Amino acid sequence: TTHYLFIVVVAVNSTLLTINAGDYIFYTDWAWTSFVVFSISQSTMLAVGAIYYMLFTGVPGTATYYATIMTIYTWVAKGAWFALGYPYDFIAVPVWIPSAMLLDLTYWATRRNKHAAILIGGTLIGLSIPLFNMINLLLVRDPLEVAFKYPRPTLPPYMTPIEPQVGKFYNSPVALGAGAGAVLTVPIAALGAKLNTW
Repeated sequence: TTHYLFIVVVAVNSTLLTINAGDYIFYTDWAWTSFVVFSISQSTMLAVGAIYYMLFTGVPGTATYYATIMTIYTWVAKGAWFALGYPYDFIAVPVWIPSAMLLDLTYWATRRNKHAAILIGGTLIGLSIPLFNMINLLLVRDPLEVAFKYPRPTLPPYMTPIEPQVGKFYNSPVALGAGAGAVLTVPIAALGAKLNTW
């Protein structure tokens, strides 16, 4: 029980960290232009936290539990913005749970092999988060209208929305985000697991 309460505390605090450090909740006014950065950040945050606590408890399912807490807490933040008068689509909550389920499945399928969880599970997280989040962003109702009508109060000058050139999204944000996320997630997750063994 203590282990799971500890995970709750860490998941809540890691969600705060992601919201404040990287504006991880997808603000519609610059979510598209920052897709690659978000993909790397989210992949890393989920992989490090989920793998660390999954190996800490040794129980498949812990990663999904961890991601669920982050999701719930982020929806609370979305609700807070909505209560302030912003439209429902102003914030798109990142999709962590399906990727965490893939990590849990890897850990279970490899008979709780921590190295397989780190390498295979970490790679699956890095590849899947950009895809799930792209689908999530595609469901946002008229993001450009929301972006220009409700700009974020703390938007820095260099991120001021500009009229996009249709079809010029730097080749493929999904491919870039997935590749970068997959490459960076594994070594960082491995470091987290290594620290767990000390």
